Amino acid sequence: MEERLQKYLAECGIASRRKCEEYILQGKVEINNNIVTELGIKINPQKDKVTFEGKEVKKQNKKIYILLNKPIGYVTTAEEQFGRDKVLDLVKVKERIVPVGRLDMYTSGALILTNDGDFVYKVTHPKHEITKTYTVTLKGIVNKTEVEQLRKGVIIEDYITKPAKVKILKTDEEKDISRLEITIHEGKNRQIRKMCESIGKKVIALHRSKIGNIDVKDLKIGQWRYLKESEVKQLTVEKN
Repeated sequence: MEERLQKYLAECGIASRRKCEEYILQGKVEINNNIVTELGIKINPQKDKVTFEGKEVKKQNKKIYILLNKPIGYVTTAEEQFGRDKVLDLVKVKERIVPVGRLDMYTSGALILTNDGDFVYKVTHPKHEITKTYTVTLKGIVNKTEVEQLRKGVIIEDYITKPAKVKILKTDEEKDISRLEITIHEGKNRQIRKMCESIGKKVIALHRSKIGNIDVKDLKIGQWRYLKESEVKQLTVEKN
Protein backbone atom coordinates (compact mmCIF):
# COMPACT_ATOMS: atom_id res chain seq x y z
CA MET A 1 0.00 0.00 0.00
CA GLU A 2 1.32 3.42 -0.95
CA GLU A 3 1.70 6.28 1.53
CA ARG A 4 3.03 9.80 1.47
CA LEU A 5 6.78 10.06 1.83
CA GLN A 6 6.72 12.56 4.72
CA LYS A 7 4.27 10.37 6.67
CA TYR A 8 6.48 7.33 6.14
CA LEU A 9 9.58 9.21 7.31
CA ALA A 10 7.74 10.40 10.42
CA GLU A 11 6.63 6.87 11.22
CA CYS A 12 10.25 5.77 10.91
CA GLY A 13 11.09 8.19 13.70
CA ILE A 14 13.01 10.71 11.59
CA ALA A 15 11.07 13.77 12.79
CA SER A 16 7.57 15.26 12.75
CA ARG A 17 5.75 15.32 9.40
CA ARG A 18 6.36 19.04 9.00
CA LYS A 19 10.08 18.66 9.67
CA CYS A 20 10.24 15.70 7.27
CA GLU A 21 8.71 17.92 4.59
CA GLU A 22 11.58 20.36 5.17
CA TYR A 23 14.12 17.54 4.84
CA ILE A 24 12.55 16.47 1.54
CA LEU A 25 12.71 20.02 0.16
CA GLN A 26 16.35 20.24 1.30
CA GLY A 27 17.24 17.17 -0.77
CA LYS A 28 18.12 14.97 2.20
CA VAL A 29 15.84 12.10 1.14
CA GLU A 30 16.31 9.52 -1.61
CA ILE A 31 13.95 6.96 -3.08
CA ASN A 32 15.67 4.06 -4.81
CA ASN A 33 18.93 6.07 -4.90
CA ASN A 34 17.26 9.10 -6.49
CA ILE A 35 17.10 12.38 -4.58
CA VAL A 36 13.57 13.78 -4.26
CA THR A 37 12.82 17.43 -3.55
CA GLU A 38 9.07 17.58 -4.13
CA LEU A 39 6.20 17.06 -1.71
CA GLY A 40 3.23 14.83 -2.45
CA ILE A 41 5.32 11.84 -3.56
CA LYS A 42 4.03 8.44 -2.48
CA ILE A 43 6.07 5.31 -1.86
CA ASN A 44 5.43 1.60 -1.40
CA PRO A 45 7.35 0.55 1.74
CA GLN A 46 7.36 -3.06 0.53
CA LYS A 47 9.15 -2.21 -2.72
CA ASP A 48 10.86 1.17 -2.42
CA LYS A 49 14.17 1.84 -0.66
CA VAL A 50 14.07 5.13 1.25
CA THR A 51 17.20 6.74 2.65
CA PHE A 52 17.68 9.83 4.81
CA GLU A 53 21.10 11.48 4.72
CA GLY A 54 22.51 8.34 3.10
CA LYS A 55 21.09 5.85 5.62
CA GLU A 56 18.20 3.53 4.85
CA VAL A 57 15.15 4.09 7.02
CA LYS A 58 12.52 1.57 8.02
CA LYS A 59 9.53 1.63 10.28
CA GLN A 60 10.22 0.69 13.87
CA ASN A 61 7.87 -1.93 15.25
CA LYS A 62 8.19 -0.92 18.89
CA LYS A 63 6.72 2.48 19.65
CA ILE A 64 8.17 4.21 22.69
CA TYR A 65 7.12 7.35 24.52
CA ILE A 66 9.46 9.06 26.98
CA LEU A 67 8.95 11.92 29.43
CA LEU A 68 12.08 13.93 30.21
CA ASN A 69 12.57 16.66 32.81
CA LYS A 70 14.78 18.79 30.58
CA PRO A 71 17.63 20.75 32.15
CA ILE A 72 18.52 24.30 31.14
CA GLY A 73 21.29 24.45 28.53
CA TYR A 74 20.06 21.64 26.25
CA VAL A 75 18.54 22.19 22.81
CA THR A 76 15.59 20.15 21.58
CA THR A 77 16.61 19.90 17.92
CA ALA A 78 17.44 16.42 16.65
CA GLU A 79 20.39 17.92 14.75
CA GLU A 80 22.80 20.45 16.25
CA GLN A 81 25.28 22.30 14.04
CA PHE A 82 26.79 24.49 16.77
CA GLY A 83 28.02 21.72 19.07
CA ARG A 84 25.56 22.47 21.87
CA ASP A 85 24.23 19.77 24.22
CA LYS A 86 21.09 18.03 22.91
CA VAL A 87 18.25 16.45 24.86
CA LEU A 88 18.91 13.28 22.87
CA ASP A 89 22.25 13.04 24.71
CA LEU A 90 20.30 12.56 27.95
CA VAL A 91 18.04 9.74 26.77
CA LYS A 92 20.00 6.68 25.74
CA VAL A 93 17.74 4.20 23.96
CA LYS A 94 18.35 2.05 20.89
CA GLU A 95 15.32 3.42 19.06
CA ARG A 96 15.63 6.59 16.99
CA ILE A 97 13.53 9.16 18.84
CA VAL A 98 12.67 12.82 18.29
CA PRO A 99 11.37 15.56 20.62
CA VAL A 100 7.64 16.28 20.49
CA GLY A 101 7.58 20.04 20.04
CA ARG A 102 10.31 22.22 21.54
CA LEU A 103 11.52 23.91 24.68
CA ASP A 104 14.05 26.65 24.20
CA MET A 105 17.58 26.22 25.50
CA TYR A 106 16.96 28.27 28.64
CA THR A 107 13.67 26.59 29.61
CA SER A 108 13.56 23.47 31.78
CA GLY A 109 10.81 20.92 32.34
CA ALA A 110 8.47 18.48 30.67
CA LEU A 111 9.44 17.26 27.21
CA ILE A 112 8.20 14.13 25.45
CA LEU A 113 10.33 12.13 23.01
CA THR A 114 9.11 9.32 20.77
CA ASN A 115 9.63 7.32 17.59
CA ASP A 116 5.93 7.50 16.72
CA GLY A 117 5.40 10.08 13.97
CA ASP A 118 1.61 9.94 14.18
CA PHE A 119 1.82 10.68 17.90
CA VAL A 120 4.03 13.72 17.20
CA TYR A 121 1.50 14.98 14.66
CA LYS A 122 -1.48 14.52 16.97
CA VAL A 123 0.13 16.11 20.02
CA THR A 124 1.59 19.12 18.20
CA HIS A 125 -1.38 19.90 15.93
CA PRO A 126 -3.27 22.98 17.21
CA LYS A 127 -6.70 21.35 16.80
CA HIS A 128 -5.96 18.94 19.67
CA GLU A 129 -5.41 21.81 22.10
CA ILE A 130 -3.01 19.96 24.40
CA THR A 131 -2.38 22.25 27.38
CA LYS A 132 1.09 23.12 28.64
CA THR A 133 1.58 24.51 32.13
CA TYR A 134 4.55 26.69 33.03
CA THR A 135 5.98 28.12 36.23
CA VAL A 136 7.37 31.56 35.40
CA THR A 137 9.58 33.76 37.58
CA LEU A 138 9.48 37.41 36.56
CA LYS A 139 11.44 40.52 37.44
CA GLY A 140 8.98 42.98 39.01
CA ILE A 141 5.67 42.73 40.81
CA VAL A 142 2.74 41.63 38.66
CA ASN A 143 -0.58 43.30 39.36
CA LYS A 144 -4.14 42.09 38.79
CA THR A 145 -4.58 44.17 35.64
CA GLU A 146 -1.55 42.55 34.03
CA VAL A 147 -2.74 39.08 35.02
CA GLU A 148 -6.11 39.82 33.42
CA GLN A 149 -4.35 40.94 30.23
CA LEU A 150 -2.51 37.62 30.05
CA ARG A 151 -5.75 35.73 30.67
CA LYS A 152 -7.67 37.50 27.92
CA GLY A 153 -4.86 37.51 25.34
CA VAL A 154 -2.01 39.86 24.49
CA ILE A 155 -0.40 41.01 21.26
CA ILE A 156 2.91 39.35 20.47
CA GLU A 157 4.34 40.54 17.18
CA ASP A 158 1.33 40.41 14.80
CA TYR A 159 -0.65 37.86 16.77
CA ILE A 160 -3.13 37.94 19.67
CA THR A 161 -2.70 35.02 22.04
CA LYS A 162 -5.69 32.87 22.91
CA PRO A 163 -7.12 32.98 26.45
CA ALA A 164 -4.79 31.50 29.07
CA LYS A 165 -5.12 30.35 32.66
CA VAL A 166 -2.94 32.52 34.90
CA LYS A 167 -2.40 32.26 38.64
CA ILE A 168 -0.10 34.30 40.89
CA LEU A 169 1.91 31.83 42.99
CA LYS A 170 4.12 34.31 44.82
CA THR A 171 5.23 37.93 44.93
CA ASP A 172 8.31 39.16 46.80
CA GLU A 173 8.56 42.94 47.01
CA GLU A 174 11.95 42.79 48.73
CA LYS A 175 13.47 40.79 45.87
CA ASP A 176 11.18 42.49 43.32
CA ILE A 177 10.05 39.24 41.71
CA SER A 178 6.78 37.50 40.92
CA ARG A 179 6.05 33.84 40.24
CA LEU A 180 3.14 32.85 38.03
CA GLU A 181 1.59 29.64 36.77
CA ILE A 182 0.49 30.01 33.15
CA THR A 183 -1.39 27.37 31.16
CA ILE A 184 -1.74 27.67 27.38
CA HIS A 185 -2.63 25.30 24.54
CA GLU A 186 -0.75 27.10 21.79
CA GLY A 187 2.85 26.51 20.81
CA LYS A 188 4.17 29.72 19.31
CA ASN A 189 7.93 30.21 19.41
CA ARG A 190 9.01 31.53 22.85
CA GLN A 191 5.36 32.34 23.53
CA ILE A 192 5.46 32.57 27.34
CA ARG A 193 8.49 34.85 27.27
CA LYS A 194 6.86 37.11 24.67
CA MET A 195 3.56 37.20 26.58
CA CYS A 196 5.37 38.37 29.71
CA GLU A 197 7.38 40.93 27.74
CA SER A 198 4.09 42.34 26.43
CA ILE A 199 3.13 43.37 30.01
CA GLY A 200 6.59 44.80 30.60
CA LYS A 201 8.03 41.93 32.62
CA LYS A 202 11.26 40.05 31.96
CA VAL A 203 11.38 36.29 32.51
CA ILE A 204 14.10 35.25 34.94
CA ALA A 205 13.29 31.54 35.00
CA LEU A 206 10.90 29.35 33.02
CA HIS A 207 9.91 25.75 33.75
CA ARG A 208 7.28 23.62 31.99
CA SER A 209 5.67 21.61 34.75
CA LYS A 210 2.97 19.79 32.78
CA ILE A 211 1.96 18.59 29.33
CA GLY A 212 -1.76 17.92 29.56
CA ASN A 213 -2.16 16.29 32.98
CA ILE A 214 1.28 14.67 32.86
CA ASP A 215 3.78 16.36 35.16
CA VAL A 216 7.47 16.00 35.99
CA LYS A 217 7.26 16.55 39.75
CA ASP A 218 8.55 13.02 40.44
CA LEU A 219 11.48 13.36 38.04
CA LYS A 220 14.68 15.14 38.97
CA ILE A 221 16.12 17.53 36.40
CA GLY A 222 17.78 15.42 33.69
CA GLN A 223 15.86 12.24 34.57
CA TRP A 224 13.38 10.49 32.28
CA ARG A 225 10.81 7.69 32.29
CA TYR A 226 8.56 5.87 29.85
CA LEU A 227 4.99 7.13 29.56
CA LYS A 228 2.25 4.78 30.70
CA GLU A 229 -0.18 3.52 28.09
CA SER A 230 -2.97 5.51 29.78
CA GLU A 231 -0.87 8.69 29.53
CA VAL A 232 -0.29 8.19 25.81
CA LYS A 233 -4.06 7.78 25.33
CA GLN A 234 -4.74 10.95 27.34
CA LEU A 235 -2.62 12.97 24.94
CA THR A 236 -4.01 11.53 21.72
CA VAL A 237 -7.74 11.41 22.49
CA GLU A 238 -9.72 13.50 20.00
CA LYS A 239 -11.26 16.72 21.32
CA ASN A 240 -14.96 17.19 20.62
